[in-house]
Amino acid sequence: MTSSPAGRGRGGGHVTAARTRRRDTRALALGSAVSGLLAYLVFALTTRGLGAAAAGPVSVLWSYWACAGAAFTFPLQHWIARTATAHGERAVRQTLPRLCVVVLGVSVLLGLLAWLAREPLFHRSDLWFPAMVAAVTLGSSVTGVVRGTLSARGRFSSVAWSLVAENGFRCLAAGALVAAGSGSVVAFGLCLVAGHLVMLLWPSALRLGTSGDASGAPSAFAFLAGAGVAQLVGQLVLIGGPVLLALAGGTQREVTTLFAALALFRAPYMLALGMVAQLTIRVTSLVVGGRFDVLDAARRRLRLATVAAVVGAAAFGGWLGPPLLRLVFGSDVRLAAGLTAVVAVGCTLAVVNLVVMVGALARGRTTPVAHVWLVAVVAAGVAFVALSPLSPVSELQAVVWCFLAAETVALVGLSVVEQRG
Repeated sequence: MTSSPAGRGRGGGHVTAARTRRRDTRALALGSAVSGLLAYLVFALTTRGLGAAAAGPVSVLWSYWACAGAAFTFPLQHWIARTATAHGERAVRQTLPRLCVVVLGVSVLLGLLAWLAREPLFHRSDLWFPAMVAAVTLGSSVTGVVRGTLSARGRFSSVAWSLVAENGFRCLAAGALVAAGSGSVVAFGLCLVAGHLVMLLWPSALRLGTSGDASGAPSAFAFLAGAGVAQLVGQLVLIGGPVLLALAGGTQREVTTLFAALALFRAPYMLALGMVAQLTIRVTSLVVGGRFDVLDAARRRLRLATVAAVVGAAAFGGWLGPPLLRLVFGSDVRLAAGLTAVVAVGCTLAVVNLVVMVGALARGRTTPVAHVWLVAVVAAGVAFVALSPLSPVSELQAVVWCFLAAETVALVGLSVVEQRG
């Protein structure tokens, strides 16, 4: 039987849409990977230009930048992408002025707190780095707005370019300082702040349209608060192990080793973080269209992929993890094969948790998602208290297993929240 022109048209449309999604996914993956490599290069240039000790204030600022990305960039990007997809850009445009006032106030407040703690944080008495804390907060928020609008408009190639351009600009600025022989820690700190200026290359993303109906849009502040808390706590679970180990009495060598292991196996998470904007649009469109059969099928595939990924991560981490750590970070960085496998599995679950969390946020389940992450932290704390008195278990082993416990509890809770959404 010959298909009708209409049928061929619909089929051709599906094929074109699938090709477009694959192209966008490749662009986001490449952009995330290049951006991550450039970020490492920027910090390497900073430590090479200043020395490890003198670069301390910039290291603290970089740590805050990671937290600001979780608390401001991620929630704003996904709120705009979700809201504009479900309700049109009018809903975002009406709410954005109030959000700008709140973000400005929070930026000033955080800058003031950084000034009050400037001596222990930055070991400086001037205003430069507290001012940069405020500027990074503002810049992270603008970055979230630009990428959220570009995502809502389906301009994922532009999102990918924004990822590359942000750290690429920082890399050029830091390279220029190294070439000039500059030893100014303030100048290297300003390189990080200046990276946010590249968002001005997409001025149209700051001009929102008036399409859609804003009357049914949920509260922006509730979404941003829940998503911000969830992503920030999730990030702290992923990167906070070395800090907990230091506080628990681990040696400096153990702290460095755990930091290196997390940095190595966290690479897939950093790659996924730049790609999930596309997932927000996709899930929101399916929910609005009532295509819950597609969502159910995707959920089943994700479960199978999770099992396969966990098994693969355990095998890879236990077999190749220890020699890879020594190859990348030096012969002094040594971690037992069993612990390396646990870290690899935990980081793999972190990627799955990110995917499930974005799906739940796209369904508007922000408060339950935040609660899940808080419960996961409590579960990790309980596990640490239970493991610490056991004589064969070192502080390093306890922290590594607590990391896995937190990610496992989060996966179970997020899966329940997403499915109920």
